[in-house]
Amino acid sequence: MSTLWKKKQTTSHPAVNKYIISKNLEADNVLFPFDIEASIAHANMLAKVGLINKEEQKDLILELENLKISHANGEFKLEQQNEDMHTAIENHLTQTLGQTGKKIHTARSRNDQVLVATRLFSKNKLTETQIKIIKLSQNILNFAQKHKAIPMPGYTHTQKAMPSSVGQWASSFSESLLDDFKIISTAYKLNDQNPLGSAAGFGTTLPIDRNQTTKELKFSKLQINPIYCQNSRGKIESFTITALLQIMETLSKIANDLVWFTSQEFNFFNVEQSLTTGSSIMPHKRNLDIMEVLRANTSLVHSYQIQTQTVSRNLISGYNKDLKITKKALIDSINITLDSISIVDLLFKNLKPNKDKLISNLSPEIFATDLVNQLVADGVPFREAYQTIGNNLETLTKQNYDSNIKNSTHLGSTGNLGIEILQKEINQLNHSIQSK
Repeated sequence: MSTLWKKKQTTSHPAVNKYIISKNLEADNVLFPFDIEASIAHANMLAKVGLINKEEQKDLILELENLKISHANGEFKLEQQNEDMHTAIENHLTQTLGQTGKKIHTARSRNDQVLVATRLFSKNKLTETQIKIIKLSQNILNFAQKHKAIPMPGYTHTQKAMPSSVGQWASSFSESLLDDFKIISTAYKLNDQNPLGSAAGFGTTLPIDRNQTTKELKFSKLQINPIYCQNSRGKIESFTITALLQIMETLSKIANDLVWFTSQEFNFFNVEQSLTTGSSIMPHKRNLDIMEVLRANTSLVHSYQIQTQTVSRNLISGYNKDLKITKKALIDSINITLDSISIVDLLFKNLKPNKDKLISNLSPEIFATDLVNQLVADGVPFREAYQTIGNNLETLTKQNYDSNIKNSTHLGSTGNLGIEILQKEINQLNHSIQSK
């Protein structure tokens, strides 16, 4: 292996390479096309400031574009002998272009290379995440609209509390995802800063133009201080995973509800059989494993969030090798979140309320608070009304669920879900994505 830092009479013990490199190549393969994209912008900048000539610029860009295609087609792969993607790219350019290839690393370091590749990757994936959030929020809102009049027991302390509806239950998740969208937008803004040109963390004495690469790579702003560029690694990845975790928490709540609500004990919802799995010993089982795995994956993303948050703690300012583990944590968190959004979207398309079962679970006591409110509306002080109903629970009878849903009319209640307001917000956020 030819490392970029190899000098005369320097050797590296095989155990060192195995320990540092072996688990890093998978992440680098994901980031590879973004490293190429940044290298092209860097070559254009070097030509503009006169550090390479036009012919060298042309050769470098052509070979970088060819390399990107070869990698995408599986013809160029990162192997154990490659220390990282940066080394593989520069070695390839040197082998194919000779002295010109050796010039690509002018005025930059692997430190700012990995930063800019990670930021470009994150921006790309966070935009994809936003698109999927909006799609899922819309589909859940459609589900809520379709089933808004179907009653459903509401729970506190895991016990029946008050009447709710399938529409109210479902639209709660649609609204939650819209908040998650806003958090992802903040993560996007943090990633939308160009660190290229910070080099090893202290800039360079060469006359580079950082504003040009910022514009070419479509960053909204330049991350100015080179030391902070390095110190922000781990910080921004951690916040990005934290933002992703908020989505996973929303999805995990859905998952947990549906694991229970599709069980034989509740039987509130039916799921398309193709989305369930079976048992190797019990022939009657239909398990909603996808939602159980989603709950576990939420914990996994949480662990990645803690990992990236703590790894940069107590490090001296500047680059430290500890930060290499943030690549896998970030990539895995993004992939898990995207897959989880897709599986929940699929589930809602194949989910049906069991109306008869839902109605039968509206036992008389669940209407107790509404009966208290009826007395209050007639002029009885609340606490007196509370005592009147509370002391006569055994006399309660089941109320008409249809009128109960319709008679709750304040915004957000079962008779006024505010779906049109949520729809307006979905439309606005969707427009914001399209206009990027």
